[in-house]
Amino acid sequence: MTIANPTRSPASQIPAQSTTRCAVHIVEDDSAIGKALTALLAPQGHAVSLHSSAEAFLAALPGLPPGCILADIRLPGMSGLDLIKRLKAIGAPHPVIVISGHGDVDLVVEAMKSGAADYLQKPIRAARLAETIAQAWSDQAEALAQEAERVRCAAILKTLSGRQRDVLAGIVAGKLNKEIAHELGISVRTVEGYRADLMVKTGAKSAAELARIAVLAGL
Repeated sequence: MTIANPTRSPASQIPAQSTTRCAVHIVEDDSAIGKALTALLAPQGHAVSLHSSAEAFLAALPGLPPGCILADIRLPGMSGLDLIKRLKAIGAPHPVIVISGHGDVDLVVEAMKSGAADYLQKPIRAARLAETIAQAWSDQAEALAQEAERVRCAAILKTLSGRQRDVLAGIVAGKLNKEIAHELGISVRTVEGYRADLMVKTGAKSAAELARIAVLAGL
């Protein structure tokens, strides 16, 4: 494997909008390649760690900060593909970018199906490297934020009474207060009271926001 133009200034090759900083964990058995990748990434503010095998990386994983993983798809022992599957099995949040060769098409396809965030083909261009890491890290941050919001909404839903949940289900279905009241056998004023309570409990400012919270919570 070669790194394209490793002696040029990385700053001159990497677009400013692509320099999202994060920890980058390189899993590569070729030390020369690992050092070349580090030379490209470290000046951009990325905290880089090198691991000579998937097994060594997994052993170090509990003490590593969140970040992106660059893993050669062909590694001695546990392969890059096996590493992706293992990380998925243990629920590790790190996005994995696989490094592949021209003859690794089938492996790359399988890696992407197994959850790889992206892939980099040899020779690796500095700009492409930075862009791929930035995008993978941004996508992962967004996914984690969405999951945190889902958990928050689910926790709110658990605090509701059975009747409040019934009224909320009617709101999510787009029903009017009088329709909800008729179906539940209660007065419109009572529905309005439950609706007001739901707004307070959830912090929603509108029926649309209330419905969004309910959907995220899995109602």
